[in-house]
Amino acid sequence: MAHVLNPEQTESTPLNTELETPTLEAPPEQSEPSAETTSNPEASYETTNHEAPAATLAEVHAVEESPEPHHDEPDLSMEDFASALESFDREQAAEAAAQAFDDSAIVTGTVIKLTDKHVVVDVGMKSEGLIPLEQVLDHTGQPKLKPGDSVDVVIEREEPEGGYLLGYEKAQRLRVWDTVEKAHNEKTPITGIVVGRVKGGLTVDIGIKAFLPGSQLELRPVRNLDAYIGQPIQVRVIKLNKKRGNVVVSRKEILEEEQTERRSHTLEHLEEGAILTGTVKNLTDYGAFVDLGGIDGLLHITDMSWGRLTHPRDLVNVGDEIQVKVLKFDKEKQRVSLGFKQLTPDPWLDAAERYPIGARVHGRVLSVTDYGAFVELEQGIEGLVHVSEMTWSKRMKHPSKLVKPGDDVETVILAVNPADRRISLGMKQLLENPWEHLGDKYPTGATVEGRVRNLTDFGAFIEIEDGIDGLVHVSNLSWTKRVKHPSEVLKKGEKVRAVVLGVEPENRRLSLGIKQLQPDVWETFFAQHRVGDVVKGKVLRTAQFGAFVEIAEGVEGLCHVSEATDGHGAPIKLEQGSEHEFKIIRLNPEEKKVALSIRAVSGEEASRADVEAYKQPVVSSSTTTLGDLVHWKREK
Repeated sequence: MAHVLNPEQTESTPLNTELETPTLEAPPEQSEPSAETTSNPEASYETTNHEAPAATLAEVHAVEESPEPHHDEPDLSMEDFASALESFDREQAAEAAAQAFDDSAIVTGTVIKLTDKHVVVDVGMKSEGLIPLEQVLDHTGQPKLKPGDSVDVVIEREEPEGGYLLGYEKAQRLRVWDTVEKAHNEKTPITGIVVGRVKGGLTVDIGIKAFLPGSQLELRPVRNLDAYIGQPIQVRVIKLNKKRGNVVVSRKEILEEEQTERRSHTLEHLEEGAILTGTVKNLTDYGAFVDLGGIDGLLHITDMSWGRLTHPRDLVNVGDEIQVKVLKFDKEKQRVSLGFKQLTPDPWLDAAERYPIGARVHGRVLSVTDYGAFVELEQGIEGLVHVSEMTWSKRMKHPSKLVKPGDDVETVILAVNPADRRISLGMKQLLENPWEHLGDKYPTGATVEGRVRNLTDFGAFIEIEDGIDGLVHVSNLSWTKRVKHPSEVLKKGEKVRAVVLGVEPENRRLSLGIKQLQPDVWETFFAQHRVGDVVKGKVLRTAQFGAFVEIAEGVEGLCHVSEATDGHGAPIKLEQGSEHEFKIIRLNPEEKKVALSIRAVSGEEASRADVEAYKQPVVSSSTTTLGDLVHWKREK
């Protein structure tokens, strides 16, 4: 049964007035109350008493107990009684509605059912009351009421289509307003639950719905307000308007007071070298900000670990509670520099003793670059495996072909430099060096076979086995042909034979030659010719100082301009492609050089002609001597 606050008005109406009925002489239409009577029950009550006295209880009972009238005669007394009861009900409902429409009156009702838009409540009136469903939803969007629950409401108005509009939130405000007003005056915190997000902030349920501006939520701006929905928080009432029912709260004020108190306590113990416990508040690319208790300190990424970190999140996360050491404290600017790695000894101090050269160690690959891979041997100690120390083969294009981040690898310590915090590691040293016994396998002069792997300006690389390449210098491609580029003789991928010219295991070099497969034409030429021999040659090219002459296949000689004259000293023009006879005047087998002369050939022919001419006139003389011949030559 619903209860209406203000019981005095209900008790003021006497019983005989509630049961009054019009007299039998009154016209039938007078039995229905007028509009004025309905809207003002007290006026109706006075008018009815003035015009027609109320019937007594005995008269009412007499009417009820009178014998049933004859069916031919209408029973006017029963009709009048029913009309009187209906009028009474209307008056009572109107009176209750008038009392309920007082916006300060709280009515207690019972939930009958829930629809998709309203909560239907029995408030003890002729019609049910309706609470808009959105007023009773919690932060998850579920109704806080169910059928059978008792609920306090305020009756706001009667709906034209029937029923009454009820206010749940308004009733809540009226009931808790004194508590809220007291908290506002005394500045005491109130615990509430964030129930939703609105424009510019959040809605907090503190018994009534209050507005929490986004700027009053935290000490720093908050981007994601939705994360607070459903969370209990402490707030302070900073503004209220009882007439409008508006309440504004702040959480920031409470946090600022707490921060000030913590800061005062922290500053008492804050000094360089102190070890404190803090909470990670924020992460950046260069470090982490740690809340020490009302004051923030910067933990730089270089002071997080003795090793290398790519990002602070590799070591800590927001919300982590960590111990840090105060490295520097500026009291004026209240700036604090913190360290984490300083809580443990520097692992590089005795790295040389713990990692001797030649020792085998295991580690985890941290990163791979173009020039090698970084391997973590322990926390804070990492070494570099250079690309040249990964494999004996020169064919590897990139370290990622052998290792990748996260791989567990075994390496050999090659060098340790604690001052520079560097350790050089090797991987190929764990494998057999194919160059150590290469000289025994491929002695000088041996013929090998391989595939042309690469061509350069200075020669061609030929792979004779996996990881072993030999170089054929451009000068060792042909005895006879002047080769400017190896591509004139070889093609990449071509399979060729070569002669081993030399092996250098320490430098991992293998020298090969292709022209050595054929006899050396120079050696043959020098073996078959001497100074003074006359040879026939063809001019290949000319220069200001002379002409280069091919005197055998693959063998060239130089005829200087001073040697290109006839027997009388007249110059002979040497044109490309012309052929002449030349005399060898010098040989240099070491430098493979041959000096030629036309003048020497012409001078020899003239001498022979002189001898013949001298002999002709004195053929019959038997007294001619060699001295005479020389004397004659000089005179001539």
